[in-house]
Amino acid sequence: MKHAILLAMIGGLLCAGCAPPGPLPGEGATAFVGATMFDGRGVVENAVLLVRDGKIVAAGAAADVEVPEGAERVDLAGRFLTPGLIVGHGHVGGAKGLETGPAVYTEDNLLAQLALYARYGATTVVSLGGDGAEAARLRDAQNTADLNRARVFIAGTIVDANTPDGARQMVDDDAAMKVEFIKIRVDDNLGTTKKMTPEVYQAVIEQADKHNLPVAVHLYYLDDAKAVLNAGADFIAHSVRDKEVDAELIGLLTEKNVCLCPTLTREVSTYVYESAPEFFSDPFFLRDADPQVLDQLKDPQRQAGIQKNKAAQQYKKALQVAQANLKKLSDAGVTIVFGTDTGPPARFQGYFEHMEMQLMADAGLTPEQILRSATSDAARCLKLDDLGTLEAGKWADFVVFAENPLENIANSHSLESVWIAGNRVPEKSAPAASD
Repeated sequence: MKHAILLAMIGGLLCAGCAPPGPLPGEGATAFVGATMFDGRGVVENAVLLVRDGKIVAAGAAADVEVPEGAERVDLAGRFLTPGLIVGHGHVGGAKGLETGPAVYTEDNLLAQLALYARYGATTVVSLGGDGAEAARLRDAQNTADLNRARVFIAGTIVDANTPDGARQMVDDDAAMKVEFIKIRVDDNLGTTKKMTPEVYQAVIEQADKHNLPVAVHLYYLDDAKAVLNAGADFIAHSVRDKEVDAELIGLLTEKNVCLCPTLTREVSTYVYESAPEFFSDPFFLRDADPQVLDQLKDPQRQAGIQKNKAAQQYKKALQVAQANLKKLSDAGVTIVFGTDTGPPARFQGYFEHMEMQLMADAGLTPEQILRSATSDAARCLKLDDLGTLEAGKWADFVVFAENPLENIANSHSLESVWIAGNRVPEKSAPAASD
């Protein structure tokens, strides 16, 4: 016995400088158990999602995923779990209420809007233009296990030069910000502005290729969609809205493996405030709406102006064309990326994402097609490799619903909680009490 005690004492002295033992198997892990899970590819009943340090350790059926002893359990029995929504076309920080301009583009405004997107289940936003150094800093700081607001990826300044040399310089400037995308507009705004010429957008695409940056294109017309695809564009950021898409465009999109983002709510935003829209009384909308902004949008003089605005009424008709084209493109095998163009004034971030899903359903897409467009398809098309599906190694960004959105996409309004990097997104703070 004396020898055993002596040996133990000697072992303790020899190991006095040893590192402490590692964490127990379940220490620091959280297991989300019992939900029906759509993982971005298919449905798993009675699922387990095991998370540690912001990443997914394992995901699958309870029979296949062992929950380690000591892991915290979150019971989601009876709930429905999906990856967080990826907004393939949004804008962050450029507006506050109905105000725009440099004065509102601040880090505080960016953070407020990323928190707003997150509260509605949009856990990642690709901000396609108008992005400054503030957004770049937030992007650079988001790969952390304590994140609880939406992720952001950026396009920098929208390239709007009038000459090839000017366009190349703007691409270089954006590339210096380490943007993920380059954004251009090839549109005449229903004949009211001058359209970017092929010579200029070809220069943009060639210069972006030198930086290995994809080019996203705002457009309206079918002929322009074909032209920019032939020039090498990588992403169509809006619907074709002037006429029915044809076999030639479908062939270009599929052969070049280019995705299209419908942004149907963009059209809605141009005309819907000609009167007070129904969603102004929707509790799901009102929980994050600013009453002062709603009062401004309900102003009779403002509404009368929209009623008489030719562009607004044309875009109302364009929505029907866009929805018909969305269905035709989807049926033909073109990959659709979910997006809304939210962020400009009165395009309500978060809520409009749910409206977009309903408009896609109204166009004839199934709930699963819509959810894929906002998760796995979006991540693949936009090369967001750590996002979009719930599988080991990906960030633990997911949404919990009380009702199954795969049965009816309107059930997205039953959103109960949002998790980013395994952290529950805080609910909206109550206004501070006045003295």
